[in-house]
Amino acid sequence: MKLCKVNTQPESDTLVQMRLLAPMLSAAFAVACGAVGPSPLTTGVWGGNHIAMTITESSVHMELDCAHGDVPSAIAIDARGQFTVAGTFVREHGGPIRVDEPSDSHPAMYTGSVSSNEMTLTIQQTDTNQTIGTFMLVRGTQGRVVKCL
Repeated sequence: MKLCKVNTQPESDTLVQMRLLAPMLSAAFAVACGAVGPSPLTTGVWGGNHIAMTITESSVHMELDCAHGDVPSAIAIDARGQFTVAGTFVREHGGPIRVDEPSDSHPAMYTGSVSSNEMTLTIQQTDTNQTIGTFMLVRGTQGRVVKCL
């Protein structure tokens, strides 16, 4: 009968470190490579100069100076805090609005990034390729908007 030799010496420090670091490195690579999917942007109000945004679980509404915009879905941010969503942008005007007046609605792309409680948002009309502007918003702030009268 042949007996197996069992090593009774403790593992080296390097081997112990490798066993501990392997799962942490795998998780870090997964995050860095985007294996963690997009996450929804926190619901609530965001505001800044010339813009006020309300985010719900299913949509986004923005009020701007003499305009408004809508996104019919939640905003999902990627692992780098960036997002791109399609919606509409509607120009408004002062004075009375006729009952049969069509809205000046345009398809738009809303792109931006979020870091902590701050958001940078760029609005671009996709049918005219016109950039409406870039806005800085802060979570929990109502925003300062001047509507057309």
